[in-house]
Amino acid sequence: MEFVLASRPLLAVSVSLLAAILIVVCGRWPNLREGWTLLAAVTKFGLVFSLLGDVLGGRTPGVTLFEVSPGIALALRVDALGISFALSASLLWILTSVYSIGYMRSLGEDHQTRYFASFAICLSSTIGIAFAANLLTFLIFYEMLTIATYPLVVHKGTAEALAAGRKYLVYLLTGGGALLLAVAWVRHIAPTLDFQPGGILPNTTGATELALLLILFVIAVGVKAGLMPLHSWLPAAMVAPTPVSALLHAVAVVKAGVFGFARVTGFVFGADMLQRSGVINPVAALAAATILLASLLAMAQDNLKRRLAYSTIGHLSYIILGIVLVTPDAWRGGLFHIITHAAMKITLFFCAGAIYAKTHRENISELDGIGKQMPVTLGAFGVASLGLAGVPPMGGFLSKWFLAGGTLAAEQPALLAVLIISGLLNAGYLFPIVYRAFFRRSDQFTKFAEASPLMLVPLCLTALLSVGLGIFPDAFFHWFSLASETAMSVLQDTVK
Repeated sequence: MEFVLASRPLLAVSVSLLAAILIVVCGRWPNLREGWTLLAAVTKFGLVFSLLGDVLGGRTPGVTLFEVSPGIALALRVDALGISFALSASLLWILTSVYSIGYMRSLGEDHQTRYFASFAICLSSTIGIAFAANLLTFLIFYEMLTIATYPLVVHKGTAEALAAGRKYLVYLLTGGGALLLAVAWVRHIAPTLDFQPGGILPNTTGATELALLLILFVIAVGVKAGLMPLHSWLPAAMVAPTPVSALLHAVAVVKAGVFGFARVTGFVFGADMLQRSGVINPVAALAAATILLASLLAMAQDNLKRRLAYSTIGHLSYIILGIVLVTPDAWRGGLFHIITHAAMKITLFFCAGAIYAKTHRENISELDGIGKQMPVTLGAFGVASLGLAGVPPMGGFLSKWFLAGGTLAAEQPALLAVLIISGLLNAGYLFPIVYRAFFRRSDQFTKFAEASPLMLVPLCLTALLSVGLGIFPDAFFHWFSLASETAMSVLQDTVK
């Protein structure tokens, strides 16, 4: 029993790897294949949740798999930042698994065995990233996620999907190369690769070397985080099935990018080193530009999933902006926005998929009056839209509130203005969709006809989660406390 308890981080990572094998073996029996998917999702979440009490009690459960060379090991360790991300990803995987079954059945998609197996490997990689104890382990799982997601991006097998897959690999493998170089550089100058609050780089590191090293890391994690101009793979990848889009935007890939940004800046560099690097202001400016430009580009998109993709690009930079401001409130807001954005954005993609499964409509201009036929789906879409715009009492309001407080604490009123303007732009590209659905007439949508309950129930639950995160931010999973604990541990030397 003691061995099992000590091995929970490893079990949480590996349970979906085992499920991927079972899914492939049972590919000819759809019900059994889907049963393994659901069992793995629930088991993974249970294992992750079982670690929460340890972390809240001040412990950091961990396990060393093997030593690669003296002082360098493949190891897992669970801290406040990691458990927060892992809880979000594993919880949403349960709902995404249920939704995926409904989506695939409704559309009769091919290659479902490959789809569910790849999905399972992606979640294993994501939890590995969350629980990585050092840069080497992080690198391995980070690249594993890139490779595992590729079959999902090209799932449809069309020329457009294959082109999107090639772009995806070019961008993300380039980022992986930058990450490999950055890790090797850190190994050369630092006494350890183990993540430590406040950083691991020696105080003797020069400002120029710090700046170059941080630029490498920004490229490495900025690709997955959609930081402009490293973002164009993300809208292209919207050719994938909608549950894959939900995975990319809410559960795994892009969230791994912003999580990696938090991990590297807080646990490799630290606040003092960040300030010494001299690139905080340029990165903040780049994040602010991404927020505004992505919002403007979103308004120009008629394709619903592409509009949501540009929205994601903008909101990921909210998180990056909060992290580089190195104030407690900015970090709280940025880390909590990882969670709130995940709930809100997965709701929007679930709604887009339900609309497509029921009507085969992909463009916003074709959705006039659809609220009459699908009131629950479009109601959930409206709830998540309010959250992204930062309207209380949604979770998005709370994370943006602390981000705004962080800009004031950092004496950056221009960045506060960016947050306010972007909130208005969020409303500008999302609210018209809800208006079209409920307040424009159309003879094409005349009777109530929602998507399959397997799709409808998950999107309702994620919409409720979007609200609950604003009203009860610490209920059950303690996400806000975990964000605060991480912020204080990373910035302890800067907090008076």
